[in-house]
Amino acid sequence: MEKENQPLLLSDFDFDLPHELIAQTPLKQRDQSRLLVLDRNQHTLQDDYFYHLIKYLKKGDVLVRNNSKVIPARLFGYKADTKAHIEILLLKQKENDLWECLIKGAKKVKKGTQLIFDKALLRAEIIEKKENGLCDLKMIYQGIFNEILDQLGTMPLPPYIKEKLKDKQRYQTIYAKVEGSAAAPTAGLHFTNELFDRIKDLGVEILDVTLHVGLGTFRPVDVEEITQHEMHEEYYEISNEVANKLNQAKKEHRRIIAVGTTSCRVLEANYRKYQQFKEETSTTNIFIYPGQKILSIDGLITNFHLPKSTLIMLVSTFADKDFIFEAYHHAIQNHYRFFSFGDAMLIL
Repeated sequence: MEKENQPLLLSDFDFDLPHELIAQTPLKQRDQSRLLVLDRNQHTLQDDYFYHLIKYLKKGDVLVRNNSKVIPARLFGYKADTKAHIEILLLKQKENDLWECLIKGAKKVKKGTQLIFDKALLRAEIIEKKENGLCDLKMIYQGIFNEILDQLGTMPLPPYIKEKLKDKQRYQTIYAKVEGSAAAPTAGLHFTNELFDRIKDLGVEILDVTLHVGLGTFRPVDVEEITQHEMHEEYYEISNEVANKLNQAKKEHRRIIAVGTTSCRVLEANYRKYQQFKEETSTTNIFIYPGQKILSIDGLITNFHLPKSTLIMLVSTFADKDFIFEAYHHAIQNHYRFFSFGDAMLIL
């Protein structure tokens, strides 16, 4: 456990990962990935496979997943004046055709700069320039923006994935529904329809929330004392029906298991605000790190995360940090696959 009043340092969340353990491609079958099961009470680790997930679930459990859909958010174009190449990542739609974006090489652009992605289909103008490569862009086009994006955009795979993705649906959960994410909620990538059928047959309730994954989830922490890190806001939704069912589960002491850190962040942000679950459409910049308590969930399905990331800080809050790092060491020793297309962990 962390010592009281001792600063939490970024270096505390670092670990060495052999490069060859970073998964470059998804497995042929989604549910064939490995599953490391952590029991927080017994302090035990168990090696298994994702298709055996139902062994660890029971009737009455509630599985909460993030139904956000990844948009082909990476666009390549050039500056109208200098013809210099430009790459942008769409982060979130602010209103109509105004988008918050991350621009590679943003120092070289200024307010009013015109960008061209396809002369016939899509142009943009920089309306506001912010810090850390962020800009607000006004999209200029004719027709339906999402259709144009489907034509011109590419899936925003993380930079550590060097292989080309043959099937873009593999960077999408099978239950993705609400468009808006700039990265996949990767814990959900392991599920198949058959596995969900077996989970439902067991008597487990499956509920959906929405969090559009943006800069908050994957932006690196660049301060040494992590409590100084500021999360970027991300949009989320929780319906009245889902809130009521979650409150009922809490009342009946049934387990709520979040599929992924993004689902956990929705539930925790909502629960901390109201001391119960409540229908809400809002944004959150919640930053969950050791020393806090996660009150909303009893279990978490998650992938193996990057060193020094806010995600490894979140899982180190749900389970003791030393136990999480013991599990990561075990995963490295046993050649688990890491990051977005990698294997999974179940913490109960």
